[in-house]
Amino acid sequence: MTPSDAEPGPGPSDAGPGSGEGGDTLPAVAPRLRSLRRLAGLTLEAAARDAGLSPAHLSRLETGRRQPSLPMLLALARVYGTTVSDLLGEAAADRDAVVRADDMEPTRAGGWTYWRAGASGRGMQALRVHVPHGSQGDVVRVHPGEEWLHVLRGRLVLRLGDATHRLAPGDSAHFDSLTPHRIAARDPDGVDLLFVHTLLQSPTAALCLGPTPGGTS
Repeated sequence: MTPSDAEPGPGPSDAGPGSGEGGDTLPAVAPRLRSLRRLAGLTLEAAARDAGLSPAHLSRLETGRRQPSLPMLLALARVYGTTVSDLLGEAAADRDAVVRADDMEPTRAGGWTYWRAGASGRGMQALRVHVPHGSQGDVVRVHPGEEWLHVLRGRLVLRLGDATHRLAPGDSAHFDSLTPHRIAARDPDGVDLLFVHTLLQSPTAALCLGPTPGGTS
């Protein structure tokens, strides 16, 4: 074990939405995160910095002591130049053009439930996502790329910078991911989305966590 792989002490970014102990687990993710980091030639400190996490938090993700949220998986996928599907150990196989409903296995992370809705290993990733009410309401995301979402069911509050948008079923949004953004469900039953994002490989990719000014609507 190299010094950079040793378990560090608690860091300031250890706490946060979707990072609590217990809850749903993703057992295959922990060793894969460490393997992909080493394949990328990154120390624990360098990978954590590029993903906007503390070294302590990333170490806990790699040892299975913390559960990664979907935004964290997105950030780490960009840092390692791969996809969330690869982080989850999903086989790329033959990259079928069609994804059948019966083949969409749900994955839960950070309170969200999502289903792969497109082939893995491509420049864009398509997901069907369920966002529960109150889940990750104070998580602000900033990262390179573009995002497109379409509301299938329920109502959504989308904050883009200082602007607040309320979306109903049938509404869509397409925006630059470098704009600080936050997603929250307005209804107690949550909101269902179609979600497409680009996986730009950038050494400056980072995930910013923390509350935005003002409360949720």
